[in-house]
Amino acid sequence: SHRPSLRGKGSSLCCRHIIMVMMGSDAGLCLLPISEISSYIQKWTIKARVTSKGPMRTFVKGGGSGKVFHVHLLDVHGGEIRANFFNEAVDKFGEMLQVGKCYCLSRGNVRVANQQFNPCGHRYEITFDKVAQIEEATEDAEIQAVKLSITDLRTVQSKTLPCKVDLCGIVTAAGSTIAFTSKDGKELVKRDISIADDTCTSMSVTLWGDRAKQEDKTFEGNPVVCMKAVIVKEWNGGRAGSLSEGGVLVFESTIPEAKRVQQWWVDGGNAQTLTALTVTGGGGGSMRAANAKALDLAELRSVSEQVIQNSETYSTVCRLALVQVQKRGEAQPLMYTACQEPKEGRGLPCNRRVDSSGFCPSCNRAGKSAPRFQLRCRFADAKDNLWLTTFHEAAEQVVGMKVEQARSIEDVEGGREALEGAMVAKFFNQPLQLTVRAKYETYNGESRTNVSCIDARPVPHRQHGRVMLKEVLERVGSFQLQL
Repeated sequence: SHRPSLRGKGSSLCCRHIIMVMMGSDAGLCLLPISEISSYIQKWTIKARVTSKGPMRTFVKGGGSGKVFHVHLLDVHGGEIRANFFNEAVDKFGEMLQVGKCYCLSRGNVRVANQQFNPCGHRYEITFDKVAQIEEATEDAEIQAVKLSITDLRTVQSKTLPCKVDLCGIVTAAGSTIAFTSKDGKELVKRDISIADDTCTSMSVTLWGDRAKQEDKTFEGNPVVCMKAVIVKEWNGGRAGSLSEGGVLVFESTIPEAKRVQQWWVDGGNAQTLTALTVTGGGGGSMRAANAKALDLAELRSVSEQVIQNSETYSTVCRLALVQVQKRGEAQPLMYTACQEPKEGRGLPCNRRVDSSGFCPSCNRAGKSAPRFQLRCRFADAKDNLWLTTFHEAAEQVVGMKVEQARSIEDVEGGREALEGAMVAKFFNQPLQLTVRAKYETYNGESRTNVSCIDARPVPHRQHGRVMLKEVLERVGSFQLQL
């Protein structure tokens, strides 16, 4: 078929907007580009690929009930629009419309789109009812499977929240499928995955419904995924994404961004330290990090000893000085195997230690398990040094490696000595911002203050330098005033 340019002066509909199909079973049709659809054009026919199809939902309105589903339609010119199907149209076209197939569609009603629920970027959307005309069309290889405008994760870090973006990255971790009941009584299923891209940045994204129910092996082996219409919001002091109902999840994409990210991972990205946008520190400490009092280690040591009830959260910038790998001449365990079965009523993984058979005494069963760090680390700054128990998520940031990588080094590649060497290479290497919790506890009849690191983030050298320069200038100014 001949596809002339759609560019031209003026906004009125004229022959330059109409594409005449000359070949195939669609021959003789005059097709309107999706980008030209508006409420001012009454009669039109479009040819498009279904790139996404939402689930059928029921609703109650005005004393009556109804049902609806939606699809996203993409044409050869890159125009994309959302189409909604109500009641009789659900029965007539619900099974017929399949993701990936091309159709010719006409006799729909055009209205202004609600951009809050519409990721297509078109000013309008279409509603089809029982009088709609829809027929399957010949395959057109020039119509993309999905339209993506990729934003890298480093750019996501500086975007105003909430925002909606298309992402492409490597799946670095995938949680278990979790079923739970929402506050309004809906039965929901979700799965959290972590993705990383070639900006050495990572973020957690939540998948819902059928996307979350895919087999675990789908997410294994660090596949490349592309996601359309990920909603990014502030969570727990960081940023996290949620793939919207109208979004798209694509494995094995052939777009240039997917190939570039895959090559980065193969060429050494899998061993690089990632900056995590999503804060997952244990014990809820990261949620309070924004309100944590900033102290140096000497001040932290002093005030933590005075905590005698509840718990307090502090923030400090320091460097890793040592990891305890031995105790009294015996090798110290650096990780343990934790239960990953979801807690009843909460959906969060149990994380209690399991025995050698995988049995969890807390859940009273054997289920999914995974290794988790639990390190004893000594941190140092210009004034003091301090030993802190460092929990899993923080520990991965502190030693600059995932626990799976650490286990692989210890069990397969070079043994315990090689793992210790990899950790030694991180000593004094990077300034870290720690979130520290001081909690007064009683254990075996003995009361004491337990001080632990619940979150850690690398501090960029440029940012750290600016902070130190500010301190120097403040001290110089104070000294001059004294003179």
